[in-house]
Amino acid sequence: MKDRQDIIHPGSMRDVALQASKSFKSSWVELGRVLYSIWKDKLYKEWDYQQFDIYVSKELGIRKQTSLKLLRSYYFLEKEEPMYLQKEYADDADAKEIPSYEAVDVLRLAKSKNIDEEDYAKLKDNLFVKGKDSKEIKKDLTAMMRQ
Repeated sequence: MKDRQDIIHPGSMRDVALQASKSFKSSWVELGRVLYSIWKDKLYKEWDYQQFDIYVSKELGIRKQTSLKLLRSYYFLEKEEPMYLQKEYADDADAKEIPSYEAVDVLRLAKSKNIDEEDYAKLKDNLFVKGKDSKEIKKDLTAMMRQ
């Protein structure tokens, strides 16, 4: 019997759903990229906002905590894992493999805690290959830190 993945026909509703899911899940990267440019270049000041968090709250309707996670997650990928920012990654990855900004933020925190390379590689694999969500990645990190 064929794997269910093998019978997805291009242009079918199933294919459209998968593509929409990938687009939805990866759209945070583009938002993070734009927010990072606005923050880095202090463009919000040109728009009469004295603080970045006031700009994102009032103009974009994004909470400060969310905007900070988006910024940190995007910057982390840019600095530490740039291959995951490339368009080819999103094009080639299965929808379930594309991580949320929350899950990337957990990986960022793991890297900042100086866990060993083997544990970091395992978390990265769980995130980018196995598609674990932020709660699962956080649970894995907690278990690693207890050992």
